[in-house]
Amino acid sequence: MLIKIKQPEDSLIYRLRKRAEIRRSINSRKSVQEGKPDRISDLLEEAAEEICKLESVIGEMDDIIDRLERRLNTNDD
Repeated sequence: MLIKIKQPEDSLIYRLRKRAEIRRSINSRKSVQEGKPDRISDLLEEAAEEICKLESVIGEMDDIIDRLERRLNTNDD
């Protein structure tokens, strides 16, 4: 399970999720009236989640690179 980190309001992840939330709350939308899923909102949420996962992987890779660089620097001394 991913830990949800609060995103700044100007981040792409926040904006994608907010747009999905707004779409789902518009009562004049057919999908809302019929109680059906909004496929575009679902896609926006999916994109936000994938970006979040990729950012996490990038963070993990940055940590690994930092540790390897410290090891190399320690071995050089």
